[in-house]
Amino acid sequence: MSDIKTILAKKQLDGAAGKWIERLDGVGEDDVRAALNAPPGRYRFERLLALISPAAQNFLEQMAQQARQVTIQRFGRTIQLYAPLYVSNYCINSCRYCGYNVQTSCDRTRLSVDEAIAEADIIAAQGFRHILLVSGEDPEFITVDYLTRLAGRLKSKFSGISVEIYPMSRSDYEKLFAAGIDGVTFYQETYNRRLYSEYHIAGPKSDYDYRLDTHDRTAPAGMRRLGLGALLGLGDWRVETLALAEHAAWLMKKYWRCQVSFSFPRLRPANHVLPHFEQLVTDTELVRMMLALRLCFADAGIVLSTRESASLRDNLARLCVTRMSAGSKTSPGGYGRRVQSQEQFEIDDKRSPAEVAAMIRSSGCECVWKDWDAAFAPDQR
Repeated sequence: MSDIKTILAKKQLDGAAGKWIERLDGVGEDDVRAALNAPPGRYRFERLLALISPAAQNFLEQMAQQARQVTIQRFGRTIQLYAPLYVSNYCINSCRYCGYNVQTSCDRTRLSVDEAIAEADIIAAQGFRHILLVSGEDPEFITVDYLTRLAGRLKSKFSGISVEIYPMSRSDYEKLFAAGIDGVTFYQETYNRRLYSEYHIAGPKSDYDYRLDTHDRTAPAGMRRLGLGALLGLGDWRVETLALAEHAAWLMKKYWRCQVSFSFPRLRPANHVLPHFEQLVTDTELVRMMLALRLCFADAGIVLSTRESASLRDNLARLCVTRMSAGSKTSPGGYGRRVQSQEQFEIDDKRSPAEVAAMIRSSGCECVWKDWDAAFAPDQR
């Protein structure tokens, strides 16, 4: 089986954006109708191409109706809630879009295991049973030992623990899995190699290939939940969608026991980051991207964070979202407000978890705080 680097290179999805923009512009309305008339939920490259093309703009309502039906069929009327816990905003990378850039001056904080547990207790008291540990690339402090000790104390409080941190080796992921961490979220940021090098100017994160191969180390280590995404606003969102879909399809085929989910992080204002990005994604484009991926991946999770506005999240909760964060704090110590530290980015939906849960119920869905127990999870290694 070819690896993901080879797949992207053969289709020129790691560059040559102009070629794909030309292809997208050449899609006609008959092509879109054919894509919508096919059984929803099955991935074909040409189908996704049609659904994100300019010709599909006039079919948004039909896409939304189909996406809602597919989501209900596969996931029922449920939306799972989770909370991020930031444990460090130190970082050794120079990423031009991030408030944690090593070259910027800001309030830096690292939480000890005891401090992180205090934050987690606040999160658990709000009802959450799924938690996402987030950190800048801080391998000096956020070590495997730190994470395993933290996970060991979180297991009694949360049924699901995931991480969104720097890439590790397979053996390190195996240690995290043994400690109770069962999911890894990883954003390639952009699949375009040229843009990637422009935005990641220094630090370990500048290694495109090592980052791209991350889930080829997480899945064999036992992780059962694999999160994917591109940072929307760096490259053309349609080309990023095509590359993201190829990545997901490859992972689903190779690691069929894992659940793959899509996240849709859009660029947000951040410390010392100027609003100079030329590929910013509109609300309508974001919705079309989410609907198109749902119509091609019936079993994939669709995750929406508090980066987005309350009104947009309210509308998408009725269509295709299966998981969303609530009451998020993007700075270490932010829940207890015991320390002053820099946020990674500004959130938009500032409602409390209880208010988000009430919105989900009012949309006709059930709010799920805990949907499974670790005792029933198979060892996938």
